[in-house]
Amino acid sequence: MLYLSKLNEREIKWIPHFQIENEKEIAQGGFSIIYKATYRVGMKDTDVVLKKLRDSQNISKYFLNELKSLYQLNNWYSVINCYGITQDPITKEYMFVMEYANGGDLHGYLQNNFIEVSWKDKLSILRYISLGLMQIHKINFVHRDLHSGNILLLDHEMKLGDWKISDLGLSQPTNTLSNNEIYGVMPYIAPEIFKGFKFSKESDVYSLGMIMWELTTGCKPFANIEHNYELVYEIIDGKRPEITNDTPECYANLMKKCWDSIPLNRPTIDEFWSFVIKWFDETSYTIYDGFGIAPEFVEVFEQAEEKRIKLIRSKKLGPGFSKKSHSKAIYTSRKLNSLIYKSLTTDSSPMVASNITKEYITKEYDYDINMNNIQSSQNINSDVQSSIAPLNSSRKRNIKELKIDTQK
Repeated sequence: MLYLSKLNEREIKWIPHFQIENEKEIAQGGFSIIYKATYRVGMKDTDVVLKKLRDSQNISKYFLNELKSLYQLNNWYSVINCYGITQDPITKEYMFVMEYANGGDLHGYLQNNFIEVSWKDKLSILRYISLGLMQIHKINFVHRDLHSGNILLLDHEMKLGDWKISDLGLSQPTNTLSNNEIYGVMPYIAPEIFKGFKFSKESDVYSLGMIMWELTTGCKPFANIEHNYELVYEIIDGKRPEITNDTPECYANLMKKCWDSIPLNRPTIDEFWSFVIKWFDETSYTIYDGFGIAPEFVEVFEQAEEKRIKLIRSKKLGPGFSKKSHSKAIYTSRKLNSLIYKSLTTDSSPMVASNITKEYITKEYDYDINMNNIQSSQNINSDVQSSIAPLNSSRKRNIKELKIDTQK
């Protein structure tokens, strides 16, 4: 077993593989294989997901350090829980035993239900996603691979309730030796990452902006073009998806701020949440002032819904009417360094940042990890620092500074 030296009072559970039954492969990612299985504890059976990490027999210290986020965020409302770790008895690859979300991922949900997903529903989904990311950022972690495939619906019978973020720190090979390599899904990656900056809270917000757009269309961004070095260059140069005609101006303005090429111009996740929860609250409840006037955003999103229905009926909106996906549009996490290098060296201007400013560097933690007891230990002891730091107070700004028009 793995033994992480004293880091937190929280114990990470080692699950003997004999407690895992009925394994069935359901998907493959860039660096993992996903199974649905049954986790048996006494007389209780629980449906779980097994995430087998490819080639994890020689798991690196750096990769293990990155996985601290999985455990510190356990039992948080909008983040998928990890029950523990087990090991394939044949291949010796490690497997995470995680909460099973039977509603599937956000992209699949939009593909199958786009017509029924109203603007009010989009705000509800966005509320869950932003809450999850706010929880992640509040403890000073960065997701780094946020996209619609990592947003899961816990229970399909709950329709739009209980969306959770998954796959923190799992978007790279387990033998990664440093954080200088870039892995991810190209259309969701912020432009500064392609120029040599580190993943950050700001780059997560950029990814969230792409998810905002996907909610409006039911399509993944840049699905109709090849994901090559030319797209990297175009994203750096300011290329963004086309905004739909039914998108309210207030929503579009927030989305464009998330897309801003300058990271510090983007809203923090707390600021983002404040906009979304205001829109959601006002459109979800019949609240009138003393003169019988509805809140300002009720009419805004009602008009947007009318436009949305007209566009769908005229076959101008929705995944069924979008351009055909390109065969080389890749939406699994992969190593992007070579494509980035080709893009930057193709450009005649000096685009590579020679010095990485502290503003964008993800805080790194150095843990001592004892790998000597792999075959004998029955527990994984973890002691991640328990203090929950507030979001960077120096970055708090008001609505005027963000220059987001919330009136329309």
